[in-house]
Amino acid sequence: MLGLFRSAEGVPDAVADPAGELARHSEATVTWVNHATVLVRHDGVRYLTDPAFSNRAGPGGVVGARRLVPPPLGIAGLPRLDFVLVSHNHYDHLDLPALRELHRRQPHVRFLVPLGNAALLREEGIERVSEHDWGERVRIGAVEVHCLPAQHWSQRGLFDEKRALWSSWAVVGPERRVYFAGDTGLHVPTFAAIGRALGPFDLAALPIGAYEPAAMMRAVHLDPEEAVDAARLLDARRILGIHWGTYDLTDEPVGEPPVRFQAAVAAAGLGGDQGWVFRLGETREF
Repeated sequence: MLGLFRSAEGVPDAVADPAGELARHSEATVTWVNHATVLVRHDGVRYLTDPAFSNRAGPGGVVGARRLVPPPLGIAGLPRLDFVLVSHNHYDHLDLPALRELHRRQPHVRFLVPLGNAALLREEGIERVSEHDWGERVRIGAVEVHCLPAQHWSQRGLFDEKRALWSSWAVVGPERRVYFAGDTGLHVPTFAAIGRALGPFDLAALPIGAYEPAAMMRAVHLDPEEAVDAARLLDARRILGIHWGTYDLTDEPVGEPPVRFQAAVAAAGLGGDQGWVFRLGETREF
């Protein structure tokens, strides 16, 4: 699936043994696999967000943004999952070959997608899929999964712009609360409303890359400083910066997002344990 990847200055380092590092932790944990792909465990469930494993983020795996660095943990090395969250249908977030392979290896897994996206998965033989509107929630084990708004858009072809919904997600359990933004611009009323309704969050996984040129990207992507602003609106105790260093998507230098993010965390008066930048495959407890 991966083929060749293009190296670039500033790509994130990877941990030497991501599976071993994951196995060493027994509490609530989060692992950055790559891009917006985050593996989370808490309250008796384990789930994966926006699985992206293909060499290119584009149609047929032959066009689109090229991968800069291989994922440190392949689909075959993933632990048993309970569900998968997909935020929207852009190719770097809804990677059909990856979802198909994940379903083949773990046919029990449930896939949750925003409205209008289930047909894509069913065409690949994935039947354990449910689609949800903003404001809907579903219980899986001890957690409630909330489909929530985001300021973004959807499109996979020439004529399907905004035909399917896009979303963010919150997973709320008795012990931990996690927010996953997918892709979004900074919409202050939305983040504030989510924080009031479902916060405080123990962890918010927020995109910090794909923001240049700002005139084109600002409305639909967070920059590093805006990610910190969003986390404060969400009432998030910890921020994990994601959506950088994996695919060659936009114009900013590959290694710039985490540097700006860490500076923004410090400028906001947050401690070192509140704004996280991970190596690929790194796991921490939260």
